[in-house]
Amino acid sequence: MDEEAIFSDYSPAFIQPWEPAAYSQVTLRLRTPQQDVSHCTVSLRGDRDQEMIKTGEDGRFAWYAAVVQLDAVKISWFFNVYTADGRRVMYTRRGPAQNIEDASFWNLVPGYSTPEWMCGAVMYQIFVDRFRNGSPENDVLTNEFNYLGARSQHVDDWYRDPAADDVREFYGGDLQGVMEKLDYLQDLGVEVIYFNPLFVSPSNHKYDSQDYDHIDPHIARIVRDGGDLLADGQSENRFAGRYIRRTTDPANLSASDELFADLVREAHSRGIRVIIDGVFNHCGSFNKWMDRERIYESGGSEEAGAFVSADSPYRDFFSFRREGHWPYNPCYDGWWGHDTLPKLNYEGSQKLTDYIMHVARKWVSPPYCADGWRLDVAADLGHSAEFNHEFWKRFRAEVHDANPEAVILAENYGNSAPWLQGSEWDTIMNYEAFMEPLTWFLTGMEKHSDDFRPDKLNDAYDFWKTMTYYWNAEMTFPTMFISMNELSNHDHSRFLTRTNRRVGRLATRGAAAAGEGVDKAVLREAVAIQMTWPGAPTVYYGDEAGLCGWTDPDDRRTYPWGREDMELIRYHKFMISLRRSSPCLRRGALRCMKLDRGFVSYARFLDGEAIITAVNNNDGEVYGELPVCYAGVPDCCELEVLMQSDGGGFLDAGLEGVAISEGRLAMRFPAHSATVFRWKK
Repeated sequence: MDEEAIFSDYSPAFIQPWEPAAYSQVTLRLRTPQQDVSHCTVSLRGDRDQEMIKTGEDGRFAWYAAVVQLDAVKISWFFNVYTADGRRVMYTRRGPAQNIEDASFWNLVPGYSTPEWMCGAVMYQIFVDRFRNGSPENDVLTNEFNYLGARSQHVDDWYRDPAADDVREFYGGDLQGVMEKLDYLQDLGVEVIYFNPLFVSPSNHKYDSQDYDHIDPHIARIVRDGGDLLADGQSENRFAGRYIRRTTDPANLSASDELFADLVREAHSRGIRVIIDGVFNHCGSFNKWMDRERIYESGGSEEAGAFVSADSPYRDFFSFRREGHWPYNPCYDGWWGHDTLPKLNYEGSQKLTDYIMHVARKWVSPPYCADGWRLDVAADLGHSAEFNHEFWKRFRAEVHDANPEAVILAENYGNSAPWLQGSEWDTIMNYEAFMEPLTWFLTGMEKHSDDFRPDKLNDAYDFWKTMTYYWNAEMTFPTMFISMNELSNHDHSRFLTRTNRRVGRLATRGAAAAGEGVDKAVLREAVAIQMTWPGAPTVYYGDEAGLCGWTDPDDRRTYPWGREDMELIRYHKFMISLRRSSPCLRRGALRCMKLDRGFVSYARFLDGEAIITAVNNNDGEVYGELPVCYAGVPDCCELEVLMQSDGGGFLDAGLEGVAISEGRLAMRFPAHSATVFRWKK
């Protein structure tokens, strides 16, 4: 018996959708070659092996099943396949194994569910200031306020590349602009919009919240304007009358919140969900609880900020290192030492914790009805691991009480397993098991364009091992199938720029170099994998239109309206349509077909359908034989070729089918190509 031939066809189709109150047992299934197998068992961690019953066969394979009783605790298992001559092969999530490691177990948490709508959904990330300007009257003005030692600047040229010191430069993108392009997003095939932060903030990125209770009028609506800009020689924001009026006037805040509610309703009417960004580890120095800029003091706020007064009701929201420095005490803890990002002191204030829980509920409840939260630097929140887990457990309970269908998606680097046990986060931004290994394999580049590794380029075995290892180590199936799979985002260089295999940043190489020597064929390969891999493929705005850019801030260029690469948009639209039309791409099993230098092929399959993806990242044509029988494809049939891309573009029609002989697909694959096949029963 060939150990590589043993294959577990366990997939989330067998366990979703969850109905936690209704499930007291689960059926674990295994498919093996019909020949040479004596019997199979399932090994449950901490329990005896349980015999599996043969439930059927189809000529080449046999099915085995075991019914496992569930209680309130997580279960973990692997399979044992016994051959006719007495050998045992252990089959784990990582394939055949000689030794069992914790990372090799399948895991299931009884009663744990993730939102059905998120399973395999196509997401689109929008950095609002750079997407589209729909209401110029709310644009941030030059000299409106001072931030990090310089004044705000309005950028008049929408197509100008970002400057190296970009945080206070504003292009005018806003929610009205998003509203105007909802039809574009719907036509593209987007199912979920993820917004970078929307709350009141002085920066263009808004990861320094000024007021969690309201949407920033600069990206929404200003119905009451007026007040002075900073005069020559003025640097203190207590004199920034225009900014204070715009961001604190109740009429502006109310109108802005209403626009967001309107946007969510419009998105929902098109079948598009909305996820918002929660930055709860730290706030900003402009925040009304701190008020380091004294804008609320100047505005006549009845409650002084913690920077302003020792008697502030918000004093224990922050950790002050020195007493006796009031009024205007600058000695507080900042995240990573940044005094513009005061660290929130949850352990010192139950009131603060309760307030953030109010915020968590508010935005997923009517009239706003957001569909979930993306949590910024979520593992950093609090001063201890114990409190961090306690906080996120309560956060999940509060959010789901307000909106049971809301998703909780966290940013984290490193091991996320402690938070992914069913009571805290639903899933993560999938750096370790998607963006990083895919980038290394196709480009040899580090995700910031800070390093080039020739040994990583085209290493298919390292790619596959890394992509699947983190699943095994950290994720249950419900988590894996909604993980955010991105090629680019607001913190890393654009994937298209990484295809030039050049190390650099904006300050050292200049903006033009980010677009030199790029290879769209490699981007097409990446998109083919992104749209056929388990998880929630997430397109960073403008990637589909050919945007380039070094890492932050150059990755935040404006969407190139009127200058788009229409062929790339058409390609994304086709691949998204394929993704959405195929149930097996949302929740089907995954099986490697072939790995070789610069070549990766795998199958997704479910309920009589199989999609096979083959990517050749080599500079020349390669020959490949793919054992598609392991994806349920009959020994003799014809596969439909849905799409093939190469250095010249892509074809999605008029492609000849490929004959399957003895369960194998054999053909030559063009250089820098992606080919997608389909078999349907």
